[in-house]
Amino acid sequence: MEQSKDRIIIFDTTLRDGEQSPGATLNVEEKLEVAHALARLGVDVIEAGFPYASPGDFDAVQKVAAAVGTENGPTICGLARATKNDIKTAAEALKPAANGRIHTFIATSDIHLEYKLRKSRAEVLAIAPEMVAYAKSFVNDVEFSPEDAGRSDPEFLYQVLEAAIAAGATTVNIPDTVGYTTPSEFGALIKGIKDNVPNIDQAIISVHGHNDLGLAVANFLEAVKNGARQLECTINGIGERAGNAALEELVMALHVRRQYFNPFFGRPAESTEPLTQVDTKQIYKTSRLVSNLTGMAVQPNKAIVGANAFAHESGIHQDGVLKNKLTYEIMDATSIGLTDNQIVLGKLSGRNAFRTRLKELGFELSENELNKAFIRFKDVADKKKEITDWDIEAIVNDEIRQPPELFRLELVQVSCGDNSCPTATVTIRTPEGEELTDAAIGTGPVDAIYKAINRVAEVPNELIEFSVQSVTGGIDAMGEVTIRLRYDNQVYSGYSANTDIVVASARAYVKALNRLYSSLQEADNKEVVVTN
Repeated sequence: MEQSKDRIIIFDTTLRDGEQSPGATLNVEEKLEVAHALARLGVDVIEAGFPYASPGDFDAVQKVAAAVGTENGPTICGLARATKNDIKTAAEALKPAANGRIHTFIATSDIHLEYKLRKSRAEVLAIAPEMVAYAKSFVNDVEFSPEDAGRSDPEFLYQVLEAAIAAGATTVNIPDTVGYTTPSEFGALIKGIKDNVPNIDQAIISVHGHNDLGLAVANFLEAVKNGARQLECTINGIGERAGNAALEELVMALHVRRQYFNPFFGRPAESTEPLTQVDTKQIYKTSRLVSNLTGMAVQPNKAIVGANAFAHESGIHQDGVLKNKLTYEIMDATSIGLTDNQIVLGKLSGRNAFRTRLKELGFELSENELNKAFIRFKDVADKKKEITDWDIEAIVNDEIRQPPELFRLELVQVSCGDNSCPTATVTIRTPEGEELTDAAIGTGPVDAIYKAINRVAEVPNELIEFSVQSVTGGIDAMGEVTIRLRYDNQVYSGYSANTDIVVASARAYVKALNRLYSSLQEADNKEVVVTN
């Protein structure tokens, strides 16, 4: 990627910081699917992971580098602490990428120096340039971050950044690690760096920020006005605690309000030249993909990609929009790739039409995956007269994007009503191939189902989240169920969609159990290796 200061570089960290959201862990195949979507979206940099953190992270970064790190594709980045082992491991993982970047960091705030690093300012001032130079010996593109910059002494921060740039850093990233700053403060911090770091013109200023106070996007836009030219963000704003600055909000803010931002880039206000290289029509698809794979549902009132983002309930608003969309809409839904709820297929549609529509929606399925999805499509088409793009997306997500099928739901049956005791009977095929049936009562049909499944599977867990939402409108709409289970401080998600919400609830629970059980098996295997 050729660095530029007259536009915004979008650095996506969904696969690194975003994956640190509780329960958002992705396997290698899922990370590759997200990476391909990010490449289609047109992000400039993909931070694929933290290679030294685990063999799984190393493998994921290496495979992402090989799959999408092509000459004309995004730069692939690996995170590394300011240590030689971290940096060398990151360099090894990034080898398959045509354009690789090492992102190394060390804390600079006094509170981090005293309690986390237990190092003096002088020691950090020596370590930073040494490790940047070491990273530079492996790749030309090196990014340096002074962790907790938002709470660092500005004068010390200037010294560290100057030393890092002199050692070869091509990007210096200013993180608001704990989401503490306000827009005016963050803008002033960036301006101070521009004015007081003598060699700052030799590097791109980047920003990274968390949303603990709900100010991440506002902080970034203020930083842009003061000279920041790279934004580190995630799809749907996922990430640690309250998450990161949301990519879709930043990109669309710069797109819709480019007349306002153009002058900060030395452009005429009326210029229509995009401020980012992102293909905005890919935003909605990418948002849905990340939501489904991580099990983190997007809130209906979420800006840009929420289900209600382009909905109008007020009669006055509806009347205005029907006359002219600009009365109450500042952007067109089609600009993010959101299409009308049009009927695309029905029960008489053939396999070829189904395959063609999948390609139009951005799905690339193997022959086996296509077979599974088509069978499920026919089943849904028998129950629904009208099949929409959203229905097709839900079918693919339910049938194809799922964990290894260790436990398999063979039957679910419930009995409930206002004057009866909710009772559920389930039949589960175990990983050993045995079919077991059991029944349970609960406070409602779903509670009864989950109790019955637990009696059969005997996998310890705690249900911490259960959410249901409709895929489309209408009495025959498919319902999506997302659940999250917790065990041993780890969170595991499950997703399913069905015209029968009870069946979807059961399948989502079994999928989450399969993730949990698979994780327990991997842990047991590691213990056996260590013992031997």
